[in-house]
Amino acid sequence: LPRFRRNLGAEEMKSTLVKLVLVLGSMSPTLLSDAASPTVSMSSSRNITVGEIMNVFINSSYDRRIRPPNRDSRGVNGPVLVKVNAYIRSISNIDFVRMQYNLQVTFRQLWQDSRLAYQSSFPNDKVPKFIIITEKDLIWTPDTFFLNEKQAHRHEIDKLNLLLRIYSNGSVMYSERLSLTLSCPMYLHKYPMDEQYCQMLLASYAFTTDDIVYQWEEQNPIQYHVLLNTSLPNFLLNAAETGECTSSTTTGEYSCLKVMFTMKRMFRFYLAQIYLPSTLLVVVSWVSFWLDRTAVPARVTLGVTTLLTMTTQAAAINNSLPPVSYIKAVDVWIGVCLAFIFAAVLEFAVLSYCASLMHVHEKCQKVAKEAHNEKESPMRGRQKRDDNKHPDLKPLQPSDTDRPSKRGLSFWQRWKVGADPPKMIDLKSRIIFPLFFIVFNITYWTLYSFL
Repeated sequence: LPRFRRNLGAEEMKSTLVKLVLVLGSMSPTLLSDAASPTVSMSSSRNITVGEIMNVFINSSYDRRIRPPNRDSRGVNGPVLVKVNAYIRSISNIDFVRMQYNLQVTFRQLWQDSRLAYQSSFPNDKVPKFIIITEKDLIWTPDTFFLNEKQAHRHEIDKLNLLLRIYSNGSVMYSERLSLTLSCPMYLHKYPMDEQYCQMLLASYAFTTDDIVYQWEEQNPIQYHVLLNTSLPNFLLNAAETGECTSSTTTGEYSCLKVMFTMKRMFRFYLAQIYLPSTLLVVVSWVSFWLDRTAVPARVTLGVTTLLTMTTQAAAINNSLPPVSYIKAVDVWIGVCLAFIFAAVLEFAVLSYCASLMHVHEKCQKVAKEAHNEKESPMRGRQKRDDNKHPDLKPLQPSDTDRPSKRGLSFWQRWKVGADPPKMIDLKSRIIFPLFFIVFNITYWTLYSFL
């Protein structure tokens, strides 16, 4: 009998241990899930986990293929209001040939989806202000696209740069980092003293204004990175103006937003690379006016060299710009500089032609004078006989002091007294060329600075 009682006690102990293991096994999944799920400490009867909130969405009849309802006070279902703001990280690679620019932006969209409001699911508990999910396919999102986009990609290092924040009242914020290559028609009439206006256009691809309406945020719709202007080596971002661009097509009316970037070209680079070198070439071409007209090799070499250098510079400038049908400011400058250098070369050709004409004229005068002297030779013999009769009388000769001497005269005195025609061409060119170039500069800079 005692042995039987000992066996009975062992059986009861085994049964008790089995029941304890089963109870602990049933509790362990709950403990593990609570340990793995993030919790928010609230002064409530229990802690609400993110997993519990997500289970509410999963177990509900939420359909991400259907846009959120937006009923007004009368119960009429209206379009979803999507508010937009953007954080501009960088603007780079402004390409005049392809008419495009690169933009890196953190693009944010905010809308209301009452189906995602989880406050009402836990009426007796305090819930987190918002929850964060990283898979946008779990909920409905707008089908926003960029109208003037050529290329684009999302950033996926180390993970996809995407944020979906769902608030307790059903508000949703969708943020992602994008790199865009956007088209930008550029007008180069005042190049390189121009301003360019480049846009970023966004709209819904499928939903009309009956389903989606876009609006900019009331406060700070566009923010900038602190070092944004350092990404623009040749430009300075002056402003970014927001607006609407809603348009109607054959398929309906689509809500559209735009932001206009005003970028002023920084002129100092072009002053050092284009304007100062070309000005020096024009001035160097004037050196030939101070060279003697008999120094033909020096004057020809100087003129041709400056002309070829200016032509090479003009070709390099045009190769860096797209072919357009209108005249640019830099074309006017290069064209006038070429004209001044060519005129300096042409001046020497005119001077040489005048010198050759004067040389022929002097030869003709010399021959005519010799012929005239031969005719007057009998009269000179008679004059000699008369001189022998009156040796005290001398014929009047023009004094050398009566002839105007040009040696030692200043530039303006030579201008007044006059010189031989070839020399006068050089003297007048020394004044006319710089004067005309100064007048051109005053007109050019005044016109394109205030145009």
